[in-house]
Amino acid sequence: MPPIVQAVLLFVFPVLVIVAALRDITTYTIPNWISGGLILAFVPAALALGLPLETIGLQFGVGAAALVAAMAMFALGWIGGGDAKLFAAAALWMGWPAVVTFILVTGLGGGLLTLGLLGLRTQRLRGVASIGPNWLGRLATPGESVPYGVAIAVGALAAFPETALLKAFPGLG
Repeated sequence: MPPIVQAVLLFVFPVLVIVAALRDITTYTIPNWISGGLILAFVPAALALGLPLETIGLQFGVGAAALVAAMAMFALGWIGGGDAKLFAAAALWMGWPAVVTFILVTGLGGGLLTLGLLGLRTQRLRGVASIGPNWLGRLATPGESVPYGVAIAVGALAAFPETALLKAFPGLG
């Protein structure tokens, strides 16, 4: 497969996770087409980069385990449904062992995001946020949820260089 085609297929991942983060922070929603696009783009990317079937199977296993964990977090009210789907779709691209970095950075990013939002939601900063765009005012609203898709995107982008997919790209592996 020509390297340009491989690069385009790999480029889908960072673009879609960044779009997911931007949508989540501005609308508190992550459209299903983003997670679906990540899942659908994975197989052609993996095949184009020549990943062995065993590796592809392991990646699907990691994605399935992440989906179960994300569904549990959703059921407990810790994350939203869009966050759960994005987490699982990103984990599919991560595979083993990059998923460990993904989980750690996502958790750390979520904690920092939460602390930042707590600061933004103080009386002093809420007034400043209210003169900005509507989405910033919503972020500053006490009791509003955390757009965890941002933390998921940060974790995914941080772990992406460790993935079998990126390592299989000519000249990077």
